[in-house]
Amino acid sequence: MGERPEHWVFAYGSLMWDPGFPVAETVQARVEGFARRFCLRSVVYRGTVEAPGLVLGLDIDAQAHCVGLALRVEDTDWPNTLAGLRERELTTEAYAELQLPLLLADGRRVEAVAYVIRRDHDQYWAHLDMAQQAEIIARAHGGRGPNADYLFNTAMHLAEMGVEDLEMDELARRVRLLVRPKPD
Repeated sequence: MGERPEHWVFAYGSLMWDPGFPVAETVQARVEGFARRFCLRSVVYRGTVEAPGLVLGLDIDAQAHCVGLALRVEDTDWPNTLAGLRERELTTEAYAELQLPLLLADGRRVEAVAYVIRRDHDQYWAHLDMAQQAEIIARAHGGRGPNADYLFNTAMHLAEMGVEDLEMDELARRVRLLVRPKPD
């Protein structure tokens, strides 16, 4: 009898700190040819149709790489996990579900389910500069709470992992200034 296939999910944003499914193993991982970017207009979880937020997408970029987490799911949990991920990540079909090769921090190579932004989708907003991104993130609020919390949690988890992301840090700094209560 052959080995059972392993089930992995690549987490690069909120799945790192709020996977929403049972995780059997967590390993830092790297995917080549993609960048983590605030390029997805959020109309459900971190914004609304009337006041969209901005969340991360895994955006194709041949010159880039993205460090995140590989989350292994037990065989028995996989059907429910995959169904839950599809319900969560494919709500507006702005992501494509792909299998991507990951290099794990311990040297293993695995294939993982990843949700990659669809550049042909109307929620793809890669044209915004950092000031515009900060303004949107500072004011937006959706079904899962303030857009700023999403940014702050992601930045904090990357820092805890030892992943340097200067753009994310600068964006978080700008958003903190915008959401800070104004003195009377």
